Amino acid sequence: MKIALGIEYAGYNYYGWQKQSISPTIQETVESALSDIANEIVNVYCAGRTDTGVHAIQQVIHFETLSVREPHSWVLGANSKLPKDISVIWALNVDDNFHARYAAENRTYQYLILNRRSRPAILNGLVTWECQQLNFKRMVEASKCLLGRHDFTSFRAVSCQAKSPIRTVHKLEINKIEDYFVITICANGFLHHMVRNIAGALIAVGIGKEKVNWVVATLEAKNRAEAGVTATPDGLYLVNITYPKHYLIPEPKKLIDNLKFNY
Repeated sequence: MKIALGIEYAGYNYYGWQKQSISPTIQETVESALSDIANEIVNVYCAGRTDTGVHAIQQVIHFETLSVREPHSWVLGANSKLPKDISVIWALNVDDNFHARYAAENRTYQYLILNRRSRPAILNGLVTWECQQLNFKRMVEASKCLLGRHDFTSFRAVSCQAKSPIRTVHKLEINKIEDYFVITICANGFLHHMVRNIAGALIAVGIGKEKVNWVVATLEAKNRAEAGVTATPDGLYLVNITYPKHYLIPEPKKLIDNLKFNY
C-alpha cells in the first residue's frame, strides 16, 4: 500500500529535510513517528528537500507499508508521535504510479519579509527581518527578468549538485501587506539556494543598494559571485506542490492565512 501525506513544519529546529549524519532532520523525525505507527521500518520520499531553517506549509511525501490504516488514523497516529513543530495535515491512499518527487509538475515557494524598524518577537525565526525601507515598485520591476526559462547559475549555491542550471519560472509575484513583503515563486524545479539568492538580490534592489537593471545583468553573467548575499532561511516556506489532477492531492492554505492572528 502506498500512502501520501501532507506535512507542515517549522524548520528552525532542524538541519533541513534530508536525513544525514547531523541531527535532527525532518525526514528522520517523520520516519521514526510513522515507523512506530506502522510497526515496521518506514522510508519516506519527499517532493522537495528543504534546507536548514526552511519551513513548509505543505510538503508532500509518500511511503509504502504493509500496515493497513484509514487515512485519518495515519494523521492522528503520526501527530501523536511527532513534536509540536511538525504536523501531518492529511493522508491519502495513492496508486503505485505516484511518486512525491517525480510525479510533481511544479513547486511553489514563498519568501516572507517583515519590513519595519524593530525586530520581530512573535515571528522570530519565521520571517526575514529587513529594517531598511524596501521600495516595492523597484523590486517588482527587477523581478520581471527572472520569469521564463533561464540559466540560473548566478542564483544557485556553489555546492549545488544539479546537472543543469536551466529552470523555468512560471510565476514570480511580490505582494505587500502592511509591513510584510511576500515573494511568491513557482517553477518546474529549483536549484540549491535559488529562492534565497533571488530574494537576496531583490532585497538589495529594494533598499537601494543595487539598481533595478543589476538583476538582469546578474542573470546574464551566469556567475554566482555576481549575485550578492544569500537571504536568510527564516522567511522561506515551501507552500505547494502541484500534481496531475487525478492524484487528488489537496490544495494548501495560503501562507499569509497561516500567519494571521485574531485579537
